Parts: sequence; C-alpha cells; structure tokens
Amino acid sequence: MVAAPTYSNAAGFLRGAGDIRRVKMHNARTGESMDTIYWIEGRYVRDALKEINFFFRDWRRNEVKQIDNRTVDIIAATHNLVDASEPFMLLSGYRSPATNAMLRRRSGGVARNSLHLKGQAADLRLSSRSVSQVARAAASCGAGGVGRYSGSNFVHVDCGVVRTWGR
Repeated sequence: MVAAPTYSNAAGFLRGAGDIRRVKMHNARTGESMDTIYWIEGRYVRDALKEINFFFRDWRRNEVKQIDNRTVDIIAATHNLVDASEPFMLLSGYRSPATNAMLRRRSGGVARNSLHLKGQAADLRLSSRSVSQVARAAASCGAGGVGRYSGSNFVHVDCGVVRTWGR
C-alpha cells in the first residue's frame, strides 16, 4: 500500500514532502506498462530509474536516454493531483535526433531543440481526465513547461522553463 497524502499543490511534493513517489504508465507505442516506486524516503531508487529510462525510450530506434528525474517528479505529482487510479498513457518520451527530425518534417508543431531530445519531456494522456484538467494539475506544480494539445488529446510536460501554451 502506498501512502498518498493530499497536496493543495504539487510544490510540496516536488520539494520532497512525499515519502514515496510512484509512476504508473502505459506506453501507447510499445504496449508496455509500468507501475514503479522510484523514490523512497528521500532517495531515488536506481533500478526503478533504469526501468523508467527504458520505458521512455525512443521506440522507433530503440534508443535509451536517461530521463531527467525532475520530469518524472512532475509526472508523478500531476498524477497525484488529478487523483486518478488509471495509468498515464505515454505518447512520447525520449526522442533521438533522427526521430525528432523526422517528426519535424511531418508536423510544424515539433520543436527543433525539443526537450524530448534531452530526456526532459513527455507527452501524456489520461482517458478519465480532460486535457484541461491534466494541464492545470501539471501547471500547478510550477516546475516546468506545460502544453495543451486538445485537438490531439494530450498534454506535454517538461522540466524546462516554467511556461504554458496551447488550448
């Protein structure tokens, strides 16, 4: 059983107020699922972080990159704040330079220097919550970028500069 304190916002969670941090996700591209505790009593769990890195890999090229712990913390805090039992659906985690370039050729919405290239961003969906609900929860963390992509039904979160965009 996981202790799940209620937070008025995620700032306390991100500062380490939680004794346990967990990510629960399903990868839309690979069909894989993950439910792992990656932080216990002030320490990241090394094996859990390796599992997260693999889970967030560029599935097109099967390339793994270290995912920034701050991004994982934002994802976990957001999930906690929306109070959902279902896992987040991961649409995009790490992107290799080749994958990012290919996606840029196909779409005008892909940044040349995307934080996905650095393992600092994720595109997420939660079927039981609206894009607006997830984006509001992520933005309340005050810890990175949050993009709303309502037309494509996903939210982008990253650990970069605090900013919001989209609708």
